[in-house]
Amino acid sequence: MGIVFKNVVKQYSNTAAPAVDNISLEINSGEFIVFLGPSGCGKTTLLKMVNRLYDTTSGTIEVDGVDIRKVQTEQLRRGIGYVIQQNGLFPHMTIESNIAVVPRLLKWPEEKIDKRTDELLEMVHLDPRTYRKRRPNQLSGGQQQRVGIARAMAADPNVLLMDEPFGAIDAITRSSLQDELHRLQRLLKKTILFVTHDVDEALRLADRIIVMQAGKVVQFATPYDIVTNPANDFIRKLVGERDVYRKMGFLKVEDIYSADSLDEVAATADGVTLTDDLKLVFNRMVEEQHKAFAVVDSNNKRIGTVTMDRILTKLAQ
Repeated sequence: MGIVFKNVVKQYSNTAAPAVDNISLEINSGEFIVFLGPSGCGKTTLLKMVNRLYDTTSGTIEVDGVDIRKVQTEQLRRGIGYVIQQNGLFPHMTIESNIAVVPRLLKWPEEKIDKRTDELLEMVHLDPRTYRKRRPNQLSGGQQQRVGIARAMAADPNVLLMDEPFGAIDAITRSSLQDELHRLQRLLKKTILFVTHDVDEALRLADRIIVMQAGKVVQFATPYDIVTNPANDFIRKLVGERDVYRKMGFLKVEDIYSADSLDEVAATADGVTLTDDLKLVFNRMVEEQHKAFAVVDSNNKRIGTVTMDRILTKLAQ
């Protein structure tokens, strides 16, 4: 489900400059998009206009080709998952009741709701038998945030909006939740719009990053391009210096492999896949003393080669 912003403006009363200033963007279905920038740059405002928590002053936003202003607000929001920093769970309700809020509004049968609740809790690595009957205050901050993600996905929306969801979580739990969200994204292929002011979080999670400054988009590119080709001094300072090894963490095998060079040196017992992180593949090459690996598809059929030389050449660009 793609999302298109066309000349979107948000002007608050009694302010000289617009919070969002004539933004046009196209986001592909299934992309993980991160809005990055300092406080007050307009990233949260832009996010909240997608589910009409804020209305545009001018311009249009389309979700799956439909102008969101032509959809009833309740219907729109029920089809878009929403996760905020403090998780937004209802404290007086059990975990299972929190997750069931939207399915019950949609009048799902209770049997279907029960099955979906178990599926979601298992998906975010919380045992349903242990957590269904608990209340939010009986969970850690990280566990509450996992439930918040599960609730946002309860009605299986194609779009998830996430407004600094891990901002109030300690560093270790935050890293774990980032890994979990990355795993879910690869599994479910949802379109995710994620707001953060944390550069490392953006670089770690995003397929593409929207860098905002003073209500405008100053660069919209992959993490690798943001680091290696910052559009201006503001972005250069924002991302800082990233060494070659860290740059590797922003690439997948699919960014670098060759479909033509199937030489014998790559014929290892264990192939790598297109979605494998390049840093992990590089580490394996060093540890196992290989100069190349075969690249295999989901059926374990060989489709190409990734070599040490190609990795080093790419990172030197």
